[in-house]
Amino acid sequence: MTAATQDSATSPIAREPRRLARLKVDHAAIVENWRFFKKQAPGAAVSAVVKADAYGLGSVSASRALAQAGARIFFTATSAEAALVRRALGEGPQIFVLNGPTRDDLGVYAAAKLTPILNSMAQIQLWDKRGPAGLHIDTGMNRLGIGPEELTAAASALKDVSMALVMSHLACASDIKHAFNAIQLRRFVDAATLFPKASRSLASTGGVLIGPDYHFDLIRPGIGLYGSGGLDADNPKLNVAATIDAPILQVRDVEPGETFGYGGAFTAAQKMRTATVALGYADGYLRSLSTRGYGFLAGAKRPILGRVSMDLIIIDVTGCAEAQPGAMVEFLGPNAPIDEIAALAGTAPYELLTTFAGTVRKTGVHG
Repeated sequence: MTAATQDSATSPIAREPRRLARLKVDHAAIVENWRFFKKQAPGAAVSAVVKADAYGLGSVSASRALAQAGARIFFTATSAEAALVRRALGEGPQIFVLNGPTRDDLGVYAAAKLTPILNSMAQIQLWDKRGPAGLHIDTGMNRLGIGPEELTAAASALKDVSMALVMSHLACASDIKHAFNAIQLRRFVDAATLFPKASRSLASTGGVLIGPDYHFDLIRPGIGLYGSGGLDADNPKLNVAATIDAPILQVRDVEPGETFGYGGAFTAAQKMRTATVALGYADGYLRSLSTRGYGFLAGAKRPILGRVSMDLIIIDVTGCAEAQPGAMVEFLGPNAPIDEIAALAGTAPYELLTTFAGTVRKTGVHG
């Protein structure tokens, strides 16, 4: 290795290429949100859904905090996610894998002592009494799960398997008054009778908020742990688990008639002061927030002017003396609530959090 190569390999730039936007995670808030759902369903066990790296907030640290608070059941989407959580938590907690096993990862299930959720007859046959399992019953989502025409065959194939759980997933839980919720509830109750020894689970975050008829033996809060109620309207006030901010790079005064950013999508109607912030869609900040979103600085919302670009956003800081290079602007957090920002972006808080928080650098993790 040449000296030049050594310098490159050991330089801070080579070692830690980082964006300037940052994510601060409050693990105490995640725990308090878990306790909120525990209060909503006092007769049920309360699991923690930590798939997608705990919705972008870090599954290892989030799982550890939740386990210390008393969580004993966790859900991931894949076996790789589950193995990571197992290494973090050690033996003891039960970790379900929602997508179920494939032939290629059966060894991972055995090594990490994972529990699959079986979603098809093919997965049932593949698992073949290798250990405890859960079963996903499709009650109308038409995504994963055993359909009504397969239930009898599934029950027969699983008669010698230790059934840890039967579950389903509500398609319309974000609207607690939607008529389809009750239809799925009836279908689930009927189907679950074929597996009388298994615990039952129907409700994730939104489903928990519908009411006790949906709680059964186990609830599965996901997005609710990370600060959103998961409802289309009237969300409960949960603790803020993620704060994302980014620094101002430059401040400038502009004259009436000047335009901002790509396409000149915004034109100044009067003299303004603007700040360019080190944040863009490379950080996961959605381009759909162009001219709709805002940053929060010095006690006020600062509207985005023009288009969000790859690395930069322009905000209106007229009259804000605190707007100086290096000042941090909040784009998600106590003053920029996740449900509000998601609505402005025309998306769900799930996408906002996993895209935004899953991309920016994590720093100042606390709680």
